[in-house]
Amino acid sequence: MALFPSNVSFSRQILPVLALIGIACAVLYIAVGLPDRSIAAPNKEPPKATDELADSARVAGSGIVEPASEVIDIGSALSGLVTDVRVKPGDRVEKGQPLFLVDARSARAQLSEANASIEEARAAIAEAQTARKTATTQLALYDGLSDPAAVSRSEIIRVEGEAEAATSRLAVARARLNAAQARASSVRTEIERLTIRAPISGEILSVNVRPGEFVATQGGGNRDPFMQMGETNPLHIRVDIDENEAARVKIGAPAIVSPRGAAELRAEAEFVRVEPQVVPKRSLTNSAAERVDVRVLQVIYALPRSKGSEAFRVGQQIDAFIPATDTGE
Repeated sequence: MALFPSNVSFSRQILPVLALIGIACAVLYIAVGLPDRSIAAPNKEPPKATDELADSARVAGSGIVEPASEVIDIGSALSGLVTDVRVKPGDRVEKGQPLFLVDARSARAQLSEANASIEEARAAIAEAQTARKTATTQLALYDGLSDPAAVSRSEIIRVEGEAEAATSRLAVARARLNAAQARASSVRTEIERLTIRAPISGEILSVNVRPGEFVATQGGGNRDPFMQMGETNPLHIRVDIDENEAARVKIGAPAIVSPRGAAELRAEAEFVRVEPQVVPKRSLTNSAAERVDVRVLQVIYALPRSKGSEAFRVGQQIDAFIPATDTGE
């Protein structure tokens, strides 16, 4: 039994129809599968220069917000258990204010021993002075006698020996006193070092230590610093300028900066200084075309102390636009 009637040709009639149906299906599939290429406004405004910099020569760079003093890592000079933490992130502290305390019981016991040694040495000094005074007085009495035969020569030798022995004991006692006082002073210094104090006036940025934890003197390990602080009034911005653009930066001119991801928030930052050394770039953009051996010139700017600067936080990335010294002629 034939599949098609005898007057119908598969190759001339059926096959072209199937081909047309396949082409139509392919066109429909392509049309439906095309991506949406309609133009829409971005969710976040990209960074761009504004005002005078929009139509003038400029240099763009990325940077990071940091304290005016830079970030200070707080460590401990001595190892021990933390007994008290006096601050929390966000606190303002004055120079010399205690930040946290390390267990000082052992050092205080050593101080008590040193103080006892001081008292013992002072008592020995008093005894030696009394003995020497007695022997000296007795010798003076013997020298004042009119009859030399009234006192035997052996008695005089004995008293002279006692005077010399008392003088020797006095010297030893004074040496012991000096040693005990030096020891006490050393222990008091150690006790003072067990109180970790703020090196400057500023703001506490992070606290990574808790009461009961053991702190060790940091020897280059990977442990986070016990605390971090810095002077955040004002905040500074460290802008990285590519070495290829470094010569075009107009030194001394203010920069227009905005937080990363918030280009609508802009502030005019005041020039502070240029770091003297060109350093390897650390903040990469994850672009496949970016060279990891790029070096950058670091330019420091100060954020204004005005409304709007609260949008900037320490450690936050920013975009900066700086006037250039030429127009590319």
